[in-house]
Amino acid sequence: MNRQVSSSDIAWQDGNFLPRSQLSISPSDAGFVLGATVTEQLRTIQGKLFCADAHAERLSNSLRDVGITPYETITTIFSAADHVAKHNHQLLTKGGKSSDNDLGVIIFITPGLLASQNSGLPGKPSVTIHTFPLAFNLWADAYESGTSLRCVTVRQVPKECWSITAKVRSRLHYFLAEQEAFAYEKGSRPLLAHADGRISETSTANIATLHGRTIVTPPQEDALPGISMEYLKSLSKNAGLQWETHSFTRENVLSADEVFLTSTPWCILAVTKLDGELIGGQNAPGPIFRRLLGAWSANVGLNLSKQALHLKKPVE
Repeated sequence: MNRQVSSSDIAWQDGNFLPRSQLSISPSDAGFVLGATVTEQLRTIQGKLFCADAHAERLSNSLRDVGITPYETITTIFSAADHVAKHNHQLLTKGGKSSDNDLGVIIFITPGLLASQNSGLPGKPSVTIHTFPLAFNLWADAYESGTSLRCVTVRQVPKECWSITAKVRSRLHYFLAEQEAFAYEKGSRPLLAHADGRISETSTANIATLHGRTIVTPPQEDALPGISMEYLKSLSKNAGLQWETHSFTRENVLSADEVFLTSTPWCILAVTKLDGELIGGQNAPGPIFRRLLGAWSANVGLNLSKQALHLKKPVE
């Protein structure tokens, strides 16, 4: 791999480092034409990839489930991701810029060119890595105010289509769910369920409910296993909370004392309302959320809410 130093943001594509501005994907690539793309999103914390090993394992499992075999090894891909993240974080924070800024890091892998659009020849799998500054303004206030969910008519993709354990970019249902939720309540997030009413996830996050001292999350048959949710599991056990995994419905969410969302960019947020109804009777994040957010911040050596508020940019 060419690790030539660049004075601009770099990316990595098919074994080569290059300026991010030079990334390209053919309109004949199956990832573009069909949405046949396996992906992982990581974030940095103080410039370092967070939970990289867990993301690497999930990426490997997703590739197996979908049937894409890149030429590069998972070790090579994540070594490149680490280099791209370190280089771009140095640029992000140098020259008097905020030293506590962080990046989102995207890895996506496609099957390559479609034979039908490539003179009948099969394509070579393509791997791309790039970064972007985290958009803290999208969730900074939610650490204190919480966030709202809306149940939507758009359903989770059934297992007969593809394995829910595969993290893929075929996400039209998420896009439609977000449109429906926003039409009901601006700023709310859609809560997707299966056809039989089992709660799955939001378009961008896993969900967990708190009942007394027990946190309940959907099983892997119902929702994509989340890296951040697994991290929350370790924090909750250290906090003396019980953990259960089983299916639940909208009514179980409404009856919860607290509800949490976990996702790579923001780590953990609290849900204060579902379909306009208060969770736990309070219009603010609860004490267990605050305890878990504090534990997460202490574990990574960074106050997550203060970072987001400090780096929040006004919406023009």
